Amino acid sequence: MTNRNSTTESQPHESRWLDRLSNEAALAVMAEDQHAAAVAVQSALTEIEAAAEAIVTRLQGDAQSRLFYAGAGTSIRIGVQDGVELTPTFDWPEDRLGFIIAGGEAALMRSVENAEDNAEAAHQEVAAKITASDVLIGLAASGSTPFTCAAVEAAKAKGALTIGIANNANAPLVAKADFGITLLTGAKSVAGSTRMKAGTAQKICLNLISTLVMVRLGRVKQGVMAAMRPTNAKLRQRQQHIDAILNR
Repeated sequence: MTNRNSTTESQPHESRWLDRLSNEAALAVMAEDQHAAAVAVQSALTEIEAAAEAIVTRLQGDAQSRLFYAGAGTSIRIGVQDGVELTPTFDWPEDRLGFIIAGGEAALMRSVENAEDNAEAAHQEVAAKITASDVLIGLAASGSTPFTCAAVEAAKAKGALTIGIANNANAPLVAKADFGITLLTGAKSVAGSTRMKAGTAQKICLNLISTLVMVRLGRVKQGVMAAMRPTNAKLRQRQQHIDAILNR
């Protein structure tokens, strides 16, 4: 079990210092961390369920409501990865999907200096994009990233439904959101690197939330992607298989 006093910035125990381990041992440590990420998500299922149910209610209640992801660095890249898959997989309308990205879209491909510290930019983005009918999911491993906290705070003030996902206990992001989710992953094998198990836990968490939301919105039937967009040969073949299942 993860020590609650251990944070995403904590130095790992010396027995887990990758630079002092053999290749085999280093890989074993990293693989163990990936398993720990899944365990952290498993421990947060109650919070995840509550957030997903609230999102479904909001999206069902208003045909104009949209789903937004907000964050900086690795966390928003994970959010974008989850969000962009909703359209081809579940035919979620592109105009009902959006992103609040620290540093703008350019930051998805390269680091933008000080972007995560710019709370004012988050307020401006939310003011320009978010309405009271929307949903915003904020992601930050530390749970204290100024940009992400500001985005959640501003969206909530406008009446949007807000979800905060963090990897440290007692994170401000979790406290600011309508629904907070703590994925307690603790120290990573490379201290402070979100792309390690904190990021893995975030991705699993988003997979669970977005998939459950789409299921409850009727876009999955009999275990298949009933609303999938067949945009290439492979998917057209898959669509034939799906149609055969649903028309039995």
